[in-house]
Amino acid sequence: MKHTRPIYQLSCCGTPLQLGHRTLVMGVLNVTPDSFSDGGLYFEPHKAIERALALVEAGADMIDIGGESSRPAGPYGKGAAVISLKEELDRTIPIIEALAPQLDVPISIDTTKAEVARQAIDNGATIVNDISALRFDADMMHLIAETGVAVVLMHMQGTPSTMQQNPVYDDVVSDILNFLSTQIDRARAMGISRSQIAIDPGLGFGKKYTHNIEILARLPEFHTLEYPLLIGASRKQFTAPKCQSQERLPGSIAAIALGAIAGVHIVRVHDVAETVQALTLSDSICRINL
Repeated sequence: MKHTRPIYQLSCCGTPLQLGHRTLVMGVLNVTPDSFSDGGLYFEPHKAIERALALVEAGADMIDIGGESSRPAGPYGKGAAVISLKEELDRTIPIIEALAPQLDVPISIDTTKAEVARQAIDNGATIVNDISALRFDADMMHLIAETGVAVVLMHMQGTPSTMQQNPVYDDVVSDILNFLSTQIDRARAMGISRSQIAIDPGLGFGKKYTHNIEILARLPEFHTLEYPLLIGASRKQFTAPKCQSQERLPGSIAAIALGAIAGVHIVRVHDVAETVQALTLSDSICRINL
C-alpha cells in the first residue's frame, strides 16, 4: 500500500499549515446545548475552555469551535433550533478570546455567518469552517478574501433543517465534485487564494447511508480537485446506525482510518486521543511501499 496523499500548505492568515505528511486532527468543540453528540456538555465557558485544552493535550492539531448546531431532524428529534447572531456570538467569541493566548494550534470557527467569522478572526481564529461553502451569507466571501484566513468549503444538500428529507443524487461523488468545483471557482473569482481553500464532501449532510458509504469508498476521486481534503465522520449515524452517538467510536475510527489510507489531510473528530492512536498506525502503514 503506497501513501498517495498530496502535499499542500494551507494559508491561515498568512501562517502556513503543512498538510500531507500525516493526517491532521481537528478537535470538535461544540458550545451548544443541542448538538447531536455532545450538546450541553461544554456549554458553560469554563467547561469549553477546559475541553479545548484537553483536546490539544490529547493531540489535536487544531480546534473547531461551533456555537450553532446543525443537527438534522430525525433520530435526534425535530432538529436543531435556529439561533440569532447575538446568541451565536455570545456562545463563541468569549471562548475564542480566552483560548487564543493559550493555544499554539490554529482555531477554527464553525459558522455560516460572516459577522461571527469576523469577530472570531479578530479574536484569533485563522480558519473558517463553513458548512454552506460560503452560500448562506453574501458577505462571507469578501471576509475570507479580505482577512486571508483559511476556509473549508463543505457540501450540503439543502439546509440543516431539510437536508435529510430524502436526499437524491444522480451520482453522489460526481455531483459533490461539481458543486465543490463551482464554489471554488466562485471563491477564487472573489479574490480568495488557492492556498486558503480546503474541501469537505459533507458526510452526513444531505446524504443517505448508501451515499456516505460510497463517498468513503471513492474518497481518492476528490484529489482530482487538487485541494486539501477534510472529512467529518465522527459519531455520525451512518458509522453505526443502531447505536447511540456516544457508542459509535469503533465505526468512526474505521471511517477515519479509511480516510487516512485514501489520502485525507484532516479529520474532524470528537474523540481525539483514540483517533490519534488509530492514525499513528494507519499513517505508518501508508508510508510503506508493499
